[in-house]
Parts: sequence; structure tokens; C-alpha cells
Amino acid sequence: MNDMTKVLTALKLHHESFFGAHEFAEQTAQPTPEDSRAWSQIIVSLLTDINGLGRKKGPDLRDGSDVKSANIWQSIDTPRFNGVIKSGTKSVTSDKLESLDSMPFLFFVLWDNEPNSKKERVRIWVVRTQEDKLFRETCKKWYDLRMTGDIISNNFQLHPPRNKNLNVFRNTCGNLNYPLLFNAVWEQDHYEIITYDPDVLTNGECSTI
Repeated sequence: MNDMTKVLTALKLHHESFFGAHEFAEQTAQPTPEDSRAWSQIIVSLLTDINGLGRKKGPDLRDGSDVKSANIWQSIDTPRFNGVIKSGTKSVTSDKLESLDSMPFLFFVLWDNEPNSKKERVRIWVVRTQEDKLFRETCKKWYDLRMTGDIISNNFQLHPPRNKNLNVFRNTCGNLNYPLLFNAVWEQDHYEIITYDPDVLTNGECSTI
């Protein structure tokens, strides 16, 4: 069982680190330093009790799962989830639906702002990649279009609901509602948990819009 106190402590440290650095970035006209990838993996590990691989190469989590992240704060471009599924690599399962069969979960971590209060927040969605039929159908459509040459890029992107109170991810091959695992909003000096639904780790499924 995860220790939610540790989750909230880590989230607070991330927030303080980011905006503490941002103060100096503004003074020096430099970009704000941040590492959404590493922080997102840490938070997911604390939430799920699934650790990473340490210094070893491979998936983000020791059970074969991956974590994708996007951070809207102070961003000058349009953050999205990149490289969601294997494509264009030397792996024998690259560009094949079988690449999902050894991956229990795909976690998506979005750092954005609640649209009404404008407060910073973090949301985490999860897909059971071996079981989720609609997600796999979307991936298969994209792989098929790669095979025919209709899609040239090897970057499968998902466009998250940035600064919106939605669970819709968009892709040229399918727009779906994704299962929400966690949602927390920053309140002055700490995060308040709005949603925590661990049941999606065993029962969650994407749904049509």
C-alpha cells in the first residue's frame, strides 16, 4: 500500500523546486529548469509501489510499465505526450501491437493549471495496455497507417486536456476518455487531493467520447 504522505511531500518538493528555480530564471531571462520525466516517474512509483530500475536501462518501472509526462507551467511550446508506443526502434516488437503485451501499464502525468482557479495541479491517468481494447485499437490504426506510409513520423503523440477539466486525449487515430488515477491541486503551501481512484489499476478502461 502506498504512503500518501510521501506522495504529497514529494509533490510539494517538486512544486517548491520548480517555482523557486523559476524566480531566478526570470531574473536572468533564462528558461525555468525542470525535469518532468524524473519527477513524474517518482510520483507514479510512490503512488503504485512499483519502483524503477535504478541506473539500469529499460522501461521506466520494474514491471515493464512506462510513464509519459508533460508540463504546461511556464512552457513556451505546446506540451504533449510523446513516444507513447514503440516505433522506429530496433526492437523486434517495434511498430507492432505486440509491443504492448509486455507492458502492464502506461501512466500519463500532466502538470497544468485548473482552468477556474488557475491553481497548479497534477493529474495522472493510466491505461492497462494489455487489456484496454479501445486504446489498442487506436494503436493498431496508427501502426497500420505507418505500414502503408500514410504516417511517416515514428512519434505516436497524445494531446492531453491541457488546463481543461476533461479526461480526453486526442490523436489522429482516435480520441478517447482515459481513466483518471489521481488529481491534486496546489493550495497555497501544499497539495489537496481531489481524486484518487486505485480501482482503475485493475478495472480502468478507455471510453469513447
